[in-house]
Amino acid sequence: MQEEYINNKKNICIDINEDAWNKETYNAWIERFGTPQEEACKIQKNPTKILSVLYNKFGDVKGKKIMNLMGSNGNRAVALAVLGADVTVVDFSEGNKRYALDLAKEANVKIEYILSDVLKLDNNLDSTYDIVFAEMGIIHYFLDLKPFMSLVYRLLAPNGVFVLRDFHPVSTKLITSRGSTAKVRKHKVTGNYFDTTLEEKDAAYSKYLNSGEATKVLLRKWNLGEIVTAAAESGLIIKSLDEEPNLSCENYDKGIPKTFTLVAEKRYF
Repeated sequence: MQEEYINNKKNICIDINEDAWNKETYNAWIERFGTPQEEACKIQKNPTKILSVLYNKFGDVKGKKIMNLMGSNGNRAVALAVLGADVTVVDFSEGNKRYALDLAKEANVKIEYILSDVLKLDNNLDSTYDIVFAEMGIIHYFLDLKPFMSLVYRLLAPNGVFVLRDFHPVSTKLITSRGSTAKVRKHKVTGNYFDTTLEEKDAAYSKYLNSGEATKVLLRKWNLGEIVTAAAESGLIIKSLDEEPNLSCENYDKGIPKTFTLVAEKRYF
């Protein structure tokens, strides 16, 4: 009965989040990035800038087979394709897929886009990817990290690399920051770092909608120990864990970790 209750809770959470991300996402990305043609021009001029920290972790991607889990609007995937990679995106939002494929077309590259819940991927995709990655606001959509990390392990080819970059739990679970300049920026401990409850939040793209109506999603915010442990328990070998300040305005948040990048490997013995 307990297992059935947990599974039902997981399914409800997935359904709510999937419905949210199928609402108006295409228009939200146009509002944020511009038309696919405009965004494609930016990517073509400087694809490594779009990839940010990920670029150094990936190394030379030319000819590499890469899977972008929950790859959203596809701008990272298109940047990788411009650099010569063979890229597949998995995401369950039709609006995201439309924007991503239009973006790839305008950038004169091809990407594969699979419209699916990542945990329901076809087993034929097993053990073929040199790099699997997910980034920036991904893992909090999972009620349980074990299936996600097991999927990553299954997708990776021997000696393949997994890169996870996301918001640091200190900033998402523990600290509230207010103020827009270094002189007035205030930080206060308002949260519980070890809280395991689900939170209802606005979908990340909601602030870019002209309607002003926020779309709600359910999130499970994980702490860093839980994330690293889930990766290790899947069989992945942890290579590095970088904790990063706010790279866009470091002086505002000096001394506070804003993001982290985890690199792990599927070791071939």
